[in-house]
Amino acid sequence: MAETGPQTGPETHRSIDLHQIGEHRWMATNARGGGVSIGPGDDPDFTPVELLLAALVGCGAADLDHIAGKRAPFETFAARAEGDKVRDEGGNHLTQLTVTFDVTFPEGEGGDSAREVLPRTLQ
Repeated sequence: MAETGPQTGPETHRSIDLHQIGEHRWMATNARGGGVSIGPGDDPDFTPVELLLAALVGCGAADLDHIAGKRAPFETFAARAEGDKVRDEGGNHLTQLTVTFDVTFPEGEGGDSAREVLPRTLQ
């Protein structure tokens, strides 16, 4: 029996279009019309590294909300992604990446169930 890989198709494909909106500035847009500006870090635009950190913590938050949130709503939610941007013989990259979630759930059966799946979901 042949091994098959992950199934892909229109429902799994993702894309972002990027166009320049100024000197050292770009706009990333998705197929739904959403956009985010990207810049060098001397303006309010997100830098590419900040977007990478946002994606990292955002993926975890979405999973946590989807899995634990089915059991009980968050009472409080805060999350942070951080790391060090270094340049060495390997090029530019991030080290010491840390993603931290600080959440609480209500007392009771639903909150207990959400707390129970929390470690496995985050891992």
